[in-house]
Parts: sequence; structure tokens; C-alpha cells
Amino acid sequence: MSRTLTKTPKSETTRQAILAAAQRQFYENGYDGASVRRIARAVPIDPAMIMRYFGSKEGLFSAAVVIDLKLPDPGAIPRDRAGTAFVAHFLNLWEGERSAIGLPILLRSAVSNQDASDKIRAVFEKQVAPTVAGLTDADDADTRAALIVSQLFGLALCRYILKLPPVAEMTQDEIIARIGPVVQGHLWRD
Repeated sequence: MSRTLTKTPKSETTRQAILAAAQRQFYENGYDGASVRRIARAVPIDPAMIMRYFGSKEGLFSAAVVIDLKLPDPGAIPRDRAGTAFVAHFLNLWEGERSAIGLPILLRSAVSNQDASDKIRAVFEKQVAPTVAGLTDADDADTRAALIVSQLFGLALCRYILKLPPVAEMTQDEIIARIGPVVQGHLWRD
């Protein structure tokens, strides 16, 4: 009995190594603090290879930071617990197995980089706003979604970037109990 092994082409292996190194650099240093040379050293490859694969630092950032919030179907969220469900979902994104990539990179980078700001707006428009619109029948669902995002990103900034005590030391359950009702209020308060 023979086995057929599928080999990953060297170019794809290199591309994935570049993306992994870039994600680490962007996560640790934000967009402005990450450098193509440091990313190349981490792989290790010549920095020109990064340009060959991605065209520019901006192209690398765009490829390295892909955000899928994996928000649940609004119909599957109990209306009376939607606020706590939203907060719990975002805490799991920030503290789960993929926490080192994606949202933290965008949050660290958005203040000084237009591409990161654009990505956050796109995630809001394509993922968060439609989910909130599916949860509430209010005419101002976009405004409600923006308020929810401001609450959650404020929490993320204080907890994960600034590590502001006591927010950074609270358990997930404590945060859900305190922030969940606020998000709930944004969904249905008139």
C-alpha cells in the first residue's frame, strides 16, 4: 500500500512564513513599528522577497490581517441575552486561540495607519452593522452598531493594549456582567 504525499510548494511555504512573521510584527509593534527588514529576518529571507510576494508593506499588511468575526446568525441569539452574547463573543475573539492576530493588530495600528482604519470600517460595515440590524428592528441600527463597537473597542483598548487596572484583571464573567447590559441597552433602548 503506497501513500501519496502532497507537498506544499516552496513558494507557498515561504508565503505562509512571511505572513506569520508579519502578523507577529504587526501585533507586537503596530503597523508603523513593524518593518519589512525585521519581518524578513524572522523568516529568514531577503526583504526583496516580501516585495515580490506582496508588492509593498501595505500589501503585506492587507494579506496578513484578515478579520472574520464569525458573528452568530442574529436569529440564533436570544433577544433578551444578545448584549451578553455579543460581549462574550468579542472576549473570545480577543482571548481565544486566534487572539494574537487580527483585531489586536488593527486596534494598535488604526490610530496611525489609514489602511488599518479602513479595515476596521469595512469590518463594521460588512459584519457588525448587518448583525445588529438583524437583532433590532430600530430605524437607527447603524448608530446602535457603532455605539456597540465603540463600547467593545474601548474595552479592548483598556484591557489588552493599555492593560488598565482593574479592567485588565477582571474575569470574563465580570466583564460580561457589567458590559453586557450596556450593549443590550444599545440594542433596544428607545
